[in-house]
Amino acid sequence: MNLIDYSLVALYLIVVVWLGFWYQKQASQNLRAYFLGGNQIHWLALAMSGSVSTFDITGTMWIVSLLFIMGMKSMWVHWMWGVMLGAFCFSFMGKWVRRSNVMTGAEWMITRFGDDLGGRSARVAYAFMAVVSQAAFIGYAYQGIGKFSSVYLSMPPMICAIAVIGVTTLYVLLGGLFGVVITDVIQTVILTLAGVIIAVIAYQHITPETLNAALPAGWDSIQPVWEIGSFAGTNNAAYQWFGLLMMAWVMKGFLLNAGGPSQLYDFQRFLSARNERDAALIGASWSFFLMVRWAMAMGIVLLALSGISDSGDPEKVMPIVLRDYLPVGFRGLVIAGLLAAFMSTFSSTVNSAASYIVRDFWQPFFQPDADDRSMIRASYVSTIGVVAAGVVIGMQANSIASIFNWLMMALSAAVVAPNVLRWYWWRLNGWGYAAGTLTGFLFSIFPLLDSTMPMYVFFPVIVITSSLAAVLVSLWTKPIESGVLVRFYQTVKPFGFWSAVARQTSTPDTMSRDPYESPYYAIMNTILGIIAIGSMYLFPMYLVGHWNTRAMLYLGVGLAAISVLYFTWYRHLPDARA
Repeated sequence: MNLIDYSLVALYLIVVVWLGFWYQKQASQNLRAYFLGGNQIHWLALAMSGSVSTFDITGTMWIVSLLFIMGMKSMWVHWMWGVMLGAFCFSFMGKWVRRSNVMTGAEWMITRFGDDLGGRSARVAYAFMAVVSQAAFIGYAYQGIGKFSSVYLSMPPMICAIAVIGVTTLYVLLGGLFGVVITDVIQTVILTLAGVIIAVIAYQHITPETLNAALPAGWDSIQPVWEIGSFAGTNNAAYQWFGLLMMAWVMKGFLLNAGGPSQLYDFQRFLSARNERDAALIGASWSFFLMVRWAMAMGIVLLALSGISDSGDPEKVMPIVLRDYLPVGFRGLVIAGLLAAFMSTFSSTVNSAASYIVRDFWQPFFQPDADDRSMIRASYVSTIGVVAAGVVIGMQANSIASIFNWLMMALSAAVVAPNVLRWYWWRLNGWGYAAGTLTGFLFSIFPLLDSTMPMYVFFPVIVITSSLAAVLVSLWTKPIESGVLVRFYQTVKPFGFWSAVARQTSTPDTMSRDPYESPYYAIMNTILGIIAIGSMYLFPMYLVGHWNTRAMLYLGVGLAAISVLYFTWYRHLPDARA
């Protein structure tokens, strides 16, 4: 990088810190303003914020490394982190979360399970997993930003990571969600431009002839296989039994998405919506802004395979390609865009983790009568503490893939079953939720002790044991008080196994009369959403690689699904004033 590139990156960092100071006054009005933006932020800004927070630099390096290793078959891996979340959220989950009208996902537990000892146990269990998960994600981000920035700077990865994390923490600390969202909007614009630049450069640089010579047979096929025999005995041996892994990934994705936003920043975005219509629109737009990510990842990988296929560390393919292929000026813009991706994910994670610590631990247990100023000061301390814990975790990890696989398939697996049951089964109580979550957490430690244990072995074990604990403890303890269940059912209007509660309400057949509330419409729209999202992600990837026929096929399928959704979903959304 030269002076122009460094100047663009420095200018970007100065702007985001300045925005933190600018929004400090607005964010510090009260706790709802600090963590939820006072429920006044436009749905499009929240969608851009949530989307770009998912578009993180570490995750993109991981996506690139998987594409580099196994080609388009790697798209199946991404089910593990909930790549189809948008389909579930715009169909039904977004409005369910917004109707809850709480400040954190853990506080939601009181709405669902009641404010008795069982409900509080569920709240503490949820908040505990949220803080642990988000601290681990900070460690994962630490790994990625260190590897990325060390390619450009003559400093050790640890120093690079701490420097970037320090700047990001400063503007999160000052601006709260206002600062996070406004910088995320700017970052979306920069990152979209950066992604388009990389995709165009790759499209112009490579030819079908170049790809035919460089790519292994079947690299461009998304069709899954049972075994990748060439991986046996190599550094990629963990992916040898691809068929078993794919079943675990897809099952994890369905459970994760069906359970709603997890213990990360996504729950916060839907709670921050102005109303339930906005929450549904956030879910629909969330995936749209990620399209360019897949085009960019494909462009980077194809450039790498046609030029630097001997790179020793697949996780460094992305920064090396950007360093070697991008022209002066564009390189600085793209690096700033990718720093934007890191900072948006990091800032959302930190802001959300601090909200759990303050709202679900510090306030209820240590200072229940604290005023807003005291709680905002506590959020500053919480922010610094969770960042420090995350950095320590990151220092212990060996690679991006190692920490991410444990996070997604072990730690996250600990809560997927209780998170699903909480929405669809009335009999789950607070004790059952807490038992299922903590049992899953204990079993998630075993893959850390034995790093050779395959994902398709430990994932079902964790899910089954946490499910059994949740169900058995719920049945062994007394049901939730009837009034709590009726209020939750009438307010949130979930579907599933709620007939026992529906019979206690005055209008148990509301959902059968209103298409917007119908479970059949929700399932149909979710399936259409999965088709639309998957197709619109694959379209730009195949286009960048000059596989034009397949690109147009996926574009057509995606547009057809979106056209149907206009009639089955969009026209049934409630009025904005509802």
